[in-house]
Amino acid sequence: MSLARVHNFSISLDGFGTGADQGPDAHFGHAGDRLHQWMFATQWWEAGGTAGVDDVFVQRHDPGIGAEIMGAGKWGHPGWHEDPDWKGAWGPNPPFHTPVFVLTHHTRPSIDMEGGTTFHFLDTSPAEALETARKAAGDQDVRIGGGPTVIRDFLAARLIDHLHVVVVPILLGRGVRLWDGLEGVEKDYKIEQTSSPSGVTHLTFTRA
Repeated sequence: MSLARVHNFSISLDGFGTGADQGPDAHFGHAGDRLHQWMFATQWWEAGGTAGVDDVFVQRHDPGIGAEIMGAGKWGHPGWHEDPDWKGAWGPNPPFHTPVFVLTHHTRPSIDMEGGTTFHFLDTSPAEALETARKAAGDQDVRIGGGPTVIRDFLAARLIDHLHVVVVPILLGRGVRLWDGLEGVEKDYKIEQTSSPSGVTHLTFTRA
């Protein structure tokens, strides 16, 4: 069976995976791009970037992935469902290049984008969504792309096989936390920690 994997999911020191006050021009709310600046400095993001430990981790994002699951909050800002022309926050050629299943109570017809990405909209449980995504992924793995609420729900349902969390040394103070309600989840995983010269800490959780 294919694995359910999370890669490069950044959180603040106080556990927030996105900031407050999300909007059309603030996909991560008041956090802006501060949770992801470590990634923007890598070779994976642009030529001439760093080739160190951060790049090694971020390079694992795409290989072997045949489908992605994301939440409504990653797909768009609050209220996106009221805009019939909204097609996500990534322009005409999103970076996924696979089927993407958006978990939402506001379903709509599938949307074909450039580069092989097709957005499908599901109002279902994590387990049922993963079953659907696995069928689309074939013999490849499924990436659980976020945001924090979706990853938390999949962890609570014991559906994630590999989790890569990047702890960024900032305090956000408000937003959506990753770890709330997950006391003891670490018992299901082998956990490794890798510090980076950029100041972030990479945590990998591999199902025991």
